[in-house]
Amino acid sequence: MIGPTMTPEILARITAARAARDISDLARQAVGTTAETTSATERIEKARRLRQLVNEYVDRVVLAEVLAGAEWPEVAQALSRRDPGTVEEEYADAITEWSALTEDEANEAAAGVEALDDWFARHREDHDPDLEKPVADLLNRH
Repeated sequence: MIGPTMTPEILARITAARAARDISDLARQAVGTTAETTSATERIEKARRLRQLVNEYVDRVVLAEVLAGAEWPEVAQALSRRDPGTVEEEYADAITEWSALTEDEANEAAAGVEALDDWFARHREDHDPDLEKPVADLLNRH
């Protein structure tokens, strides 16, 4: 079972943070290669990879919100979807899997929190939240 501070919701938020970091890095690389000579296929494939990461991020955020108690009608509305039942069906397996994590699996999934906080600190700009440990702070929730 998951320990008192390591919940499936928190783990989903950590993996969402990882996805957000990866999206940011990939998007910055795309800007950096704007003037490079490359094939249409390569540019499109890179753009598709970015879209895939964004979709994974949305899925992790939905997962975290549902695990935190969000109701399916609210989730469906936020996704601009009409049928909450269909949305619930799409996420049912993931909810079941994340809810059944063992303590070892939970700890493994949470590994690297400090690296995410360090990444945030290196890339933080003035308009970003003024937090030192935005991801590790998840572990201190009660």
